[in-house]
Amino acid sequence: MAALLGAAAALVAAVDPHEPGHYPACPLLRWTGVLCPGCGGLRGLHALLHGDLAAALHANALAVAGYAAFVPLWTVWCVRAARHGGGMPVGALTRRRWALAALVLAFTVVRNLPCGAVLAP
Repeated sequence: MAALLGAAAALVAAVDPHEPGHYPACPLLRWTGVLCPGCGGLRGLHALLHGDLAAALHANALAVAGYAAFVPLWTVWCVRAARHGGGMPVGALTRRRWALAALVLAFTVVRNLPCGAVLAP
C-alpha cells in the first residue's frame, strides 16, 4: 500500500494538475458549477510535494489538513497491526465521524459562497 501511495504521489508530483487534459475534471463542478470538498485536492498535493505550503492551502485547505492527518494515523494503524495483529478500532468513532462529516459539509458550503471565495481553488 505504501508503494502504491508513493507511486500515486510521484505521479501527481511529476504531472502538473494545473495543465488541462492530464486528470479528469470534477463531475460535480463540470455539471453544476459547485465546488465539491475535493476540488483542488490534486493541485494542493502537487504544490505540497513541491514544498509550496501556501499554494497547497489555497488550492484546498481541507485536503492539506487531511493529508497531514493521514500520515500519523496510518503510521499508528500500521504499528498496531504489526504488534497486535489488528488495526485501529473503528466502532467507537461515531461522534468523530459525524464531526468530520459536519466539517466537510461546512467547508463545502462556505467555499461555494461569495464570502468563502478565499477557500476556492
